[in-house]
Amino acid sequence: MSRRDLVLDAIEQRRVERVPVGFWFHFADESDFSNGLVNTAVIETNINGHQKYFDEFKPDFLKLMSDGFFGYPSKVIEEAAYAEDLWKVKAVGENHPWIKEQVKLVLELTERFGTEVVTFYNIFSPLTFFQIIREGKGQKTPAEFFREDPKAFAYALEEISKDLQILVKKIITEAKVDGIYFSVKNIQDPSITVDEYKTFVAPSEHAILAVANEASKHHILHICGYEGARNNLLTYVDYNATIINWAVHVEQISLAEGKKIFQGKTVLGGFPNSKGSLIETGSKEELEQLTVDIIKNTGNTGLLIGADCTVPSSISLERLSWIREKAYETSI
Repeated sequence: MSRRDLVLDAIEQRRVERVPVGFWFHFADESDFSNGLVNTAVIETNINGHQKYFDEFKPDFLKLMSDGFFGYPSKVIEEAAYAEDLWKVKAVGENHPWIKEQVKLVLELTERFGTEVVTFYNIFSPLTFFQIIREGKGQKTPAEFFREDPKAFAYALEEISKDLQILVKKIITEAKVDGIYFSVKNIQDPSITVDEYKTFVAPSEHAILAVANEASKHHILHICGYEGARNNLLTYVDYNATIINWAVHVEQISLAEGKKIFQGKTVLGGFPNSKGSLIETGSKEELEQLTVDIIKNTGNTGLLIGADCTVPSSISLERLSWIREKAYETSI
């Protein structure tokens, strides 16, 4: 069975000869995550990193990394002092290089790998882009903008969403990626309720998934626990994605428990991803044991083994091979 067929069978919850395994790395330096438009070498580094990983590890599926394009181009959001400033945010439109160059990147990658494995391209939510733009500026936080004027905040997210809807449609229909890896997370302020999120933030996210689902069948909803970010999983139970991935080791909610929360949808993950965690420092026996535990507790259908999020680039691929080999032994 081809790797494509194996993964599609797993996603569609058919019986598989082994549980598929896939992990993903950043290939560019963190300082270059937003520099793809000003430094084309970042894009080459990203492409070459995918090729090296694909050749050496032979993953069952491939999350295509958006390294170089983390910085959504909005000076208004970057420089906003008050929530009322957010009413000036405008979508950049389909002809902006930030969209056109990502389509080129995805097409380059799918032409290399798309016939062999299922591919998903990383798409941050509008809220996540807003958070990235405001990071490290020592200024007003997203939560503070939200509290000041949730309607202005929602408007800004909707404008970002317009561009992401264009990007998603183009990467699927023109660049031939199989689906999106849609990265969402809460505002990171416990005073903001699920109902508030659903009223002011979720519409910008549902709109992107609606476009994605019109264009292709399978998408990953990634509920991001990067650097310990906490999320209420109930925020996302009605999101229309076929595969759900969350930070099992941050939220302390197992794949088996999450499968119930998400009403039996296919789940992805199981391993911690942080530097110094088991995936990087554990023994072969410990990695194998966690693999067995994941499969036995979750079942060997509707399961893809991976991590909470992006794993450190310092990890030896041999360690990931131990996990895949054990998954094969355990699944048959």
